[in-house]
Amino acid sequence: MSPSPMASPGASTTFPARRWRASCAGTSPRPSAATSASPRGSSASSSTTASRSEQIEVPNQTLRPEALKLIDDIRAAVHAVCGPTVSCADITTLATRDAVVASGGPFFEVPLGRRDGLAPASSDLVGTLPAPFFDVPTLIESFKNRSLDKADLVALSGAHTVGRGHCVSFSDRLPPNADDGTMDPAFRQRLTAKCASDPSGNVVTQVLDVRTPNAFDNKYYFDLIAKQGLFKSDQGLINHPDTKRAATRFALNQAAFFDQFARSMVKMSQMDILTGSAGEIRRNCSVRNTALGDVSSSAHQLETTAGDEGLAADA
Repeated sequence: MSPSPMASPGASTTFPARRWRASCAGTSPRPSAATSASPRGSSASSSTTASRSEQIEVPNQTLRPEALKLIDDIRAAVHAVCGPTVSCADITTLATRDAVVASGGPFFEVPLGRRDGLAPASSDLVGTLPAPFFDVPTLIESFKNRSLDKADLVALSGAHTVGRGHCVSFSDRLPPNADDGTMDPAFRQRLTAKCASDPSGNVVTQVLDVRTPNAFDNKYYFDLIAKQGLFKSDQGLINHPDTKRAATRFALNQAAFFDQFARSMVKMSQMDILTGSAGEIRRNCSVRNTALGDVSSSAHQLETTAGDEGLAADA
């Protein structure tokens, strides 16, 4: 749900090490209660390129290679100043926050002190992530299982003010027999024509926010009011009684959206993280330390059980 570090095409890809000096010391985040059957909060495991990598999972197939490279470029700059004391998980969290700010969104402080996962999440765990075809009751239950409430759901969905979606993620809404009155007819016609050239549904993409696709603002909620939400999971927010009030409020009041989004992002960033001796501090964000011959991480691996596996990153 959260925006990736490449959310803003206009954001600078130069991150001077001095900007990250404050990260060297860090502060230990306050762990939240564990949630069963859900991928963990940020442990940078979706950055790995091993044979069993989260990058091949469907929810992560829109991750941009440039974004993953950017994370490791930042890691190299930070480690040049701080040494291997800042995790790729913390760097991903900070870069995500900075991408939001660079796109026009709110600044918010994020607790630091995460460690990187030792293995990618299983396909079963990645499969529990909210899907674009979920209806609102299913979304509410999915978020509830992660200790996130309805306000978190509506605000974090607002991250779709930037980004793109493949045709396969919304093609179920396009056939005439799927018309339930929740999509603007002209919008459906444009999407149908656009996706006609992509039988697989995995090549052609559409911006998630048709009004200001490169700006982090509240126009996403205007899209929903105009019946131009791309995913079923988006459009449902303005139609369902449990979420309509919040979605309408955010459309009318950008400051209210920014405030709740910041709160929800901080809350989500502290979900089921690895701290203390769990996990590792990677020397390359795309490779576990053992793959680099780092014997010193072996002790941590022995201490970390299968329950300490990584997750689908929230970037």
